[in-house]
Amino acid sequence: MPARRVIGVDLGGTKLLAGAVDPDMGVHSRAARAVAGLSQRALLEAAVGAVAEVLDHGAQDAAAVGFGLPALIDRGTGRVAVGAHTPLADLAFADTMGERLGLPVFVDNDGNATALAEHRAGAARGASHALVLTLGTGIGGGLILGGELYHGARGGAGEIGHMEIDLDGEPDVDNCPGRGCAELFVSGPALEREALRLAALHPSSALARAAGDGGRLAGPLVTELAHDGDPAAVEAVALVGRRLGIVLTSLVNVLNPELVVIGGGLVAAGELLLEPAREIVASRTFPFLHERLRIVPARFGIEAGMIGAALLAWDGLGATGVSQ
Repeated sequence: MPARRVIGVDLGGTKLLAGAVDPDMGVHSRAARAVAGLSQRALLEAAVGAVAEVLDHGAQDAAAVGFGLPALIDRGTGRVAVGAHTPLADLAFADTMGERLGLPVFVDNDGNATALAEHRAGAARGASHALVLTLGTGIGGGLILGGELYHGARGGAGEIGHMEIDLDGEPDVDNCPGRGCAELFVSGPALEREALRLAALHPSSALARAAGDGGRLAGPLVTELAHDGDPAAVEAVALVGRRLGIVLTSLVNVLNPELVVIGGGLVAAGELLLEPAREIVASRTFPFLHERLRIVPARFGIEAGMIGAALLAWDGLGATGVSQ
């Protein structure tokens, strides 16, 4: 009997989202978990619990599970080579989770999963050369080159967040040996840091009042205040947008894509983030490279990674000969 659903799990640095997904990418049930700071054991238990919750809410017929991880996956061995933002290094993740869940498990980098979803049915559908960035705890990246998801020689391509843009910058975190990496400047933590700095410079702003109330200036709050028109919040988002433009300028010069898709939590800022990025790209690349380039938000929003992980499972079922 053809499988009706699979489960996709987007495991990020701070939260996990799981959902039951049908072959047309319809999502039928969801489960979420906060995972920041968890040990490896606790993280695996949280993932198992989220999948079990989805299974219990109408997805008992799920045939497989796909995971998108913020990690470098060795495609030769299937092990997690480097766990960025998660304590998963050197773990045979698919085998381990397959044993715990009793279902086939397929895994890839979370940026690749997002790119797969957007290319298969989202904002990058039909594009032969596209970049897909996910802006959240860090920067996830996926490369569509020649119409195919590009993994690189060992599976580590697309680590855009660890592209160094400041020679003498601060050391990166989460197992990266680099300094001045892009995600230190363009990410949720980067927006929060700039919001705190600008709140101090503009004590009469709504941003400063929010900081003074003891609240954390996390990305969603800063974005909300920016949409409400607070100048300090708008400036914080625009600054991150301009830095995003610097990152994209290098990528456009190297890869000459026709399309850039921006997803993740930060894209909730919409044009307040994207228009400053477009302006930088237009002013700092050859017209030949940017005159037909489009920079657009992801279609699937914060669910792109989860839907892409489900596509990993659907594709894996096909690759292993299991009937769909």
